[in-house]
Amino acid sequence: MDEQIGRIIQALKEIGEYDNTIIIFSSDQGIAIGSHGLMGKQNLYEHSMGVPLIFSGPGIPQGKSSDALAYLFDVYPTVCHLVGAKAPEGLDGKSLAPIIQGKTENVRDTIFLAYRDLQRAVRRGRWKLLVYPQVNKIQLLDLQKDPYETKNLADDPSETMRIAELLAVMREQQKLFGDTQPLMSENPKTADISLEFFSNLRTRNEKKK
Repeated sequence: MDEQIGRIIQALKEIGEYDNTIIIFSSDQGIAIGSHGLMGKQNLYEHSMGVPLIFSGPGIPQGKSSDALAYLFDVYPTVCHLVGAKAPEGLDGKSLAPIIQGKTENVRDTIFLAYRDLQRAVRRGRWKLLVYPQVNKIQLLDLQKDPYETKNLADDPSETMRIAELLAVMREQQKLFGDTQPLMSENPKTADISLEFFSNLRTRNEKKK
């Protein structure tokens, strides 16, 4: 990856456009590789939802980072802003240029996350609420005290009001993005994990060999 990016940068220098070019780097979201006992991307934890997003070029400060909440669809209006073009009306994204230029610390206070019809999550400030509609389970996480998301506070009676507030925020975000997924199921499936399932899976895989 470094080598291929190096080729692009070298080509820009050779044609005299390096100092006049904004370079943006990002990627797909991460694989869990064992975090929370998971291996894929089928979750809404921070380790699988965060992606790198790097801007480099004229007018962009070097060596600075930000923890501001952002979506990848913010890239388009950000580029328009940085090059002096008018962004089209009706975009879901917001320009991150004010953050890049040090004019503000954030352009949104909430992030809404979704995975199929199985999971929904909303993050605001230090708090994150995850909802599992098929099994009627929720998780409340304090990312400041619990950055690895291992302590579920949903059963803490003192957090009842916070959960209600974040559920209201989640429903607002659903309306904003046109998400019609119910957050509760009238006939929930079991949330229990069957170790027998994994044992049978291992047996089937061994037979295939």
